Amino acid sequence: VQLQASGGGLVQAGGSLRLSCVVSGRTFTSYPMGWFRQAPGKEREFVAAISWNGGSTYYQDSVKGRFTISRDNAKNTVYLQMNSLKPEDTAVYYCARRSGLGWYAVQQYDSWGQGTQVTVSS
Repeated sequence: VQLQASGGGLVQAGGSLRLSCVVSGRTFTSYPMGWFRQAPGKEREFVAAISWNGGSTYYQDSVKGRFTISRDNAKNTVYLQMNSLKPEDTAVYYCARRSGLGWYAVQQYDSWGQGTQVTVSS
């Protein structure tokens, strides 16, 4: 399986971006998906996740109410809509396929995209 993330860029604080992650392969609908981010000098951290059918979503507390994860199984794509962006949201954002039982740990995800840079200026 291959994951291709896109949509990052440079935006001013308060702005919005929409990240996309296209997943190759026919098993996309079988797996929950997640977004993580990693800022320079920091560990990769959970941002959001979504169940296989989109019925359940999970968020890191700092992004609740600002970010929305969604998926389109017909397009093998998962999205992350990011609104009211803050400088502390600056990071490389990664999409990932969940294979384990938990939602929040890096170790529960077995396939990763290459990452897309999000930079929020103050």
